[in-house]
Amino acid sequence: MSSSPSAPGLSPIADAAPLSLCARAPHVPADRLVAEMVPPPRFDSVRFSTYIPDPNQPSQTEAVRVLEGFAGGLGGAHSVGGGKRGFFGFGKAKAPKTPAGPRGVYLDGGYGVGKTHLLASLWHATPAEPALKAFGTFVELTNLVGALGFQQTVQTLSGHRLLCIDEFELDDPGDTVLVSTLLGRLVDAGVALAATSNTLPGKLGEGRFAAADFLREIQGLSAHFRPLRIDGEDYRHRGLPKAPEPFTDEQVTRAAYATEGASLDAFPLLLDHLSKVHPSRYGALTDDLRAVCLTDVQPVPDQSTALRLVVLADRLYDREVPVLASGLPFDELFSEEMLNGGYRKKYFRAISRLTALARDGEKLLGTD
Repeated sequence: MSSSPSAPGLSPIADAAPLSLCARAPHVPADRLVAEMVPPPRFDSVRFSTYIPDPNQPSQTEAVRVLEGFAGGLGGAHSVGGGKRGFFGFGKAKAPKTPAGPRGVYLDGGYGVGKTHLLASLWHATPAEPALKAFGTFVELTNLVGALGFQQTVQTLSGHRLLCIDEFELDDPGDTVLVSTLLGRLVDAGVALAATSNTLPGKLGEGRFAAADFLREIQGLSAHFRPLRIDGEDYRHRGLPKAPEPFTDEQVTRAAYATEGASLDAFPLLLDHLSKVHPSRYGALTDDLRAVCLTDVQPVPDQSTALRLVVLADRLYDREVPVLASGLPFDELFSEEMLNGGYRKKYFRAISRLTALARDGEKLLGTD
C-alpha cells in the first residue's frame, strides 16, 4: 500500500513510498475481536521465568510465586459453576461448591512495574487451550460487548477457563458497571479472572489507591479477587539512557523512505485522523507496520485527543513498532494540567511507552 509520491529531492530506498496512517480506515469484524483476545505480540514469549524481579522489591518475587500457584490451580474442569447450565449460563445447574480460595487476582501497582508481563505470563501458564483463555484490555472488552451484544458476549466467554483484563478503566463509571455485571455472569459460569487497573480520576498515586478503588467499584465481585501489590519503579527507565531528542524533519523523512513497511505522517494530521477512527480499530490501523515516522510533533491540544493518542501508543507498544519523530520530545506531549489530572496515569504510561519505542526508532537512522 503506497500512500504518497516521493518527497521532493528524495529517492525512495525502499520498494515503495512510505505508508500513511492517515490513509487507513480499517473495518474490524466482530469475529476478529474475539480471535484477537490473546496477549499482544510484544508478550508472545513472556513467561514467569523471563520476568526479572527488582531485588529491592520483594513484592515482585512474591507476585510471581502467587501467580504461578494460581495458574496451576486452573487445570481441569471449571472449579466454579461446574455443572451443565442452560443457554447463556442460566438454568437449574446444581449449586457449585465454594472454591478453596479467590477465583480472581488483581495486580496492583504503578505503571512500568511489569503488570502486563505478569498478566500475560499467567495466560501462558494456565493449562488450557488458547481458545479457552481470553486476554484483552478493558477497552477491548467493552468493544467486544458493543460488537456482539451483552448476552452473546456472556455466551462467548462463559466457556473459558480464564479471562485476563489489562488496564481496567475505573475512570468510566458506565463502562465499569457494564463490565462488572459481565464479570459477575462469568464468575457464575466458572471463569477465573485476573486484572490490572488504572486509578480513578483525582487519584494521583501511581497505584497506591488502586486496589481499594478497584474492589469498591466492582462491588459484589470483590470477594472473588485477591489483590497482589507490586511495588517498584518503571522498568523502562531502570538503568536506561535518557529518551532520545527528536530528529529533524529531513532525517525522519529519509528514514521513512529507507525503511520497508514504514509510515510517514505529520503528527497534527494524525491526531485529526484518530478522531475519525474508533479506538477499537487502532490495532488494525497498525497492521503490517514496521515503523512509524512522525514529523512536527506538537503538544496534544485537548483531553479527548490525548486519550485517543494513549490508545494508539498502547497498540504500537504491544506490537513493538519503533517510532521516529521530529518536533517536541514525547515528554512534552501533555500539558501540566493533564499530567496533574485524573488521567495522569494513562498519560505517563503513554510517555513511557513512546519513549521506549523512540529508543528503538533510533536504529532506523543507521549511520545517518
